[in-house]
Amino acid sequence: MSPGELSTELIQVPVTEEDRAACSAQDVLHRVGDRWSLLVLSLLSRRSYGFNELDRAVVGLSRRMLTRTLHGLVRDGLVSRTGPVVVAGRVEYALTGLGRSLLPLVVALGEWAVANQPAIDRARARHDAGTHR
Repeated sequence: MSPGELSTELIQVPVTEEDRAACSAQDVLHRVGDRWSLLVLSLLSRRSYGFNELDRAVVGLSRRMLTRTLHGLVRDGLVSRTGPVVVAGRVEYALTGLGRSLLPLVVALGEWAVANQPAIDRARARHDAGTHR
């Protein structure tokens, strides 16, 4: 199997709850598939940001949700957090090497989505019209 080739032979049938829970890909897809993580990762790919800067940079993202998103990204090792832990002061968030290594894969998925959006739209229209044979 070549490096870019997907192996479906590793999937055991039937797929159990334990199999799904142990799937590393599902865990990563859950993180990058949430509403805000990719946007935050994209911003941090340009430079590091303070919390308040990130708060101002994304319209519609509540401070509570930004805190939760950053916490998950830091926990997963995709983003680093530097600065005071207890004492009030500037906290800085930056992309880690692990986070930086994830970005090209996510960008490739985004490029695929843009390139194939017309085909997806046509398939949806056929399906919705009842001609999905």
